[in-house]
Amino acid sequence: MNRKMSQAMGKTFATGRHLLLLTALPLAGIYLALAPANAQTRYNFSAAIPETPAYNSTYEGKRIQAYHGPHEPGTIVVRTSERKLYYVLPDGRAMVYGIGVGRQGFTWKGRHRVTRKAEWPDWRPPAAMRKRQPGLPVHMPGGPNNPLGARALYIGNTLYRIHGTSQPSTIGRAVSSGCIRMLNEEVIDLYNRVQVGTRVVVE
Repeated sequence: MNRKMSQAMGKTFATGRHLLLLTALPLAGIYLALAPANAQTRYNFSAAIPETPAYNSTYEGKRIQAYHGPHEPGTIVVRTSERKLYYVLPDGRAMVYGIGVGRQGFTWKGRHRVTRKAEWPDWRPPAAMRKRQPGLPVHMPGGPNNPLGARALYIGNTLYRIHGTSQPSTIGRAVSSGCIRMLNEEVIDLYNRVQVGTRVVVE
């Protein structure tokens, strides 16, 4: 065997080994391995890959539509029964996002303001939630697997937040303990539009 043939076989073997390793990985692992590093720090791609159970939602994404409500531009309006959040824009329009809301017994109404904004927030489940769901951590640091997702807007002096989620299939459903869930990429969009002090109306 000459030297060129030996080198070619070595390359083929190396390539084959890499392909074998890739085929042994789950789809999500391959996606994360090939995704740009900066993208992984911005969005929770591990729970938002098409053709996986976590992506089985009919929600088609945010959109701008006409708004005829009484609230002034710059207001966040959560319509629980519609599973929609409206960010009121000028000229009779609103940016409309799909949301997940509180399950039966955990819905609420009120008028507050955004009192805090956080990127990749930590999660500290309230004692009452830990009692209902034994096994929850006392504290979980922020990150892609954190239930609060990429961003959080804290509502008044309540325990509720508008936040991202690591479970995008829950958008449009009543599943939370009262918090308002959004897709990570969409809560980032809303986060960038609002300031501390923004009025929040939950209907």
